[in-house]
Amino acid sequence: MIYAETRSSLKLVGLMLVATLLGGIILWAAQRAAPNALQGADKARIEATVRDYVLAHPEIIPEAMRLLQQRETGKSIAANRAQILEPFGDAWIGNPKGDVTLVEYFDYNCGYCRSSLPVIAELVRRDPNVRVVFKEFPILSEQSVTAARLSLAAAAQGKFKPFHDALYAAGPVSEQTMQQAAKTAGLDLAKAAAMTPKAEAEIAANRRVAQTLGLTGTPSWVIGTKVVSAALPLEELEKAVKEARAQS
Repeated sequence: MIYAETRSSLKLVGLMLVATLLGGIILWAAQRAAPNALQGADKARIEATVRDYVLAHPEIIPEAMRLLQQRETGKSIAANRAQILEPFGDAWIGNPKGDVTLVEYFDYNCGYCRSSLPVIAELVRRDPNVRVVFKEFPILSEQSVTAARLSLAAAAQGKFKPFHDALYAAGPVSEQTMQQAAKTAGLDLAKAAAMTPKAEAEIAANRRVAQTLGLTGTPSWVIGTKVVSAALPLEELEKAVKEARAQS
């Protein structure tokens, strides 16, 4: 009972804070439109009205929070734009000059990432003006990290796509499947070993950006100012690309 009462109290406090914030925003806008026009009584009346409305209609709070989160995410994307949008080597497909870039953060041990391969291929086939960039985000196992290093080496050698497809096609990541994928792609393993520090730096940078963006798993997508951590069907990816295109 005490726990339930505490939760109710915290919820009420949260509602009051949101109401106060909304009231402050409205007051700020009004003052910008007509500086010095609002008197003390007017401010108090507006704040009370907004607070009462929010408390009577709490359903507007999730939408307000969603919009606020989107705004903050957009700021994070803008602040890390180069690291997000620039591919490592040839880790991209589609139109190199496409007007929308879709970024996938993936892990080779992620079954949902594997199932997204044909979806991404179909998106590129149907939309000749989109570019897809692949970002290594190994979070599921140590073998995922090893696979990410090899993948980055393949990208540096201009062989990302053959390695990427071959390793996913081989099933769960293992030493055997990684070696086979490297052989299929024609990867120079000596060069791959030499660039391990560079690959580690790229993985660390991707993890830092992923944390900043609040990515919660794989696959995760960055499309325009939108971030989604989930496997998406083709229709949802196309919708997100359309929205990003409209914003550009």
